[in-house]
Amino acid sequence: MRYLIDANIFIFSLWEKDRITRGVWDILQDYGNRIYISAESVKEIIHLRQSGKFSSKEKIFVGNVVNFIHNETHFEIKPIKQEHLETLERIPILPNHKDPSDRMIIAQAITEKITLVSSDTMFPHYKKFGLEFVYNCF
Repeated sequence: MRYLIDANIFIFSLWEKDRITRGVWDILQDYGNRIYISAESVKEIIHLRQSGKFSSKEKIFVGNVVNFIHNETHFEIKPIKQEHLETLERIPILPNHKDPSDRMIIAQAITEKITLVSSDTMFPHYKKFGLEFVYNCF
C-alpha cells in the first residue's frame, strides 16, 4: 500500500517512537508499503530546523534535511503538482482548521488516492472530501 506521512509522524518515527501507535508503527516498518513524505512537510521540517525548534536529540540531521530523508530513511519525497493545487482549491477551509500546509498535504493525499497518516485531530474532518486517513492517536 501507499501512505503519505505528515511531518509529525516523520519526526516521531525518528525521535519519539513512543508517540506512534502500534498500527502506525506496523505501517512504517512494513517494507512492502511505499511511504511518502510531502515536499510540503519537508518544507515545514526545514523551517522548524532553521528556526531552532528542534531539541538537541533532533539536531542529528547530517547535512540538509532532504539528503537525510533520501539517505537515512526509506521514505520518498512526493513533490507538489498542479493537480494537487487544483484539489486544494476545491477543498473548503474548515472553521477550526486553516493551516495552509496541512490543507496542501490533504489535497495531495486526496488527489493521489494515498492514505494519509497523521496525529492531527482535524484531518478526519476531510474524509467527506475523499481523504483516506489513518489516525495516530497517542
